[in-house]
Amino acid sequence: MRSPSKVLARTSLGGLLALTVCGSAWAGDVVNTGLFGGVAIMGYDTVAYFTEGKAMKGSEEFAYEWLGTPWHFANAEHRDLFAAAPEKYAPQFGGYCTMGVSVDGHAAENIDPETAWRIIDGKLYLVYDAAYVEELDGPAREEVLAKAAANWPAAKAQVEQDHIN
Repeated sequence: MRSPSKVLARTSLGGLLALTVCGSAWAGDVVNTGLFGGVAIMGYDTVAYFTEGKAMKGSEEFAYEWLGTPWHFANAEHRDLFAAAPEKYAPQFGGYCTMGVSVDGHAAENIDPETAWRIIDGKLYLVYDAAYVEELDGPAREEVLAKAAANWPAAKAQVEQDHIN
């Protein structure tokens, strides 16, 4: 199997253009609720990544429903910040693994919201494993994000189709 870096090294200028043209790839109308649990990003507080700089588990006590999905927050302040501007705090690519979307257009539900995340240019990206965070930190960052942005419409359509069936 080819490494993500080698696959991404073949990314064309068109992928970079797609990132520029597409802009934000926030949740849209699909949200990763994982294989079990039915709550956005495995119950982690998406606002905490921005305000606390760390992963924090949310609580049902401070839940907010957006896009037909419950989101949990560590406190009322975080819930209210999210409610006022969900697009600002929602993870990119619906909270699916950025690397999965980037490498093969697969909206992988498996993510590690505790250790495998980055905020880049004010946007939250989640990945499967902390080892993949190196790709987001490394020189291939722009290529990874451009390829993910280019692949997201098809990946999102597949997720939507899977939810219908």
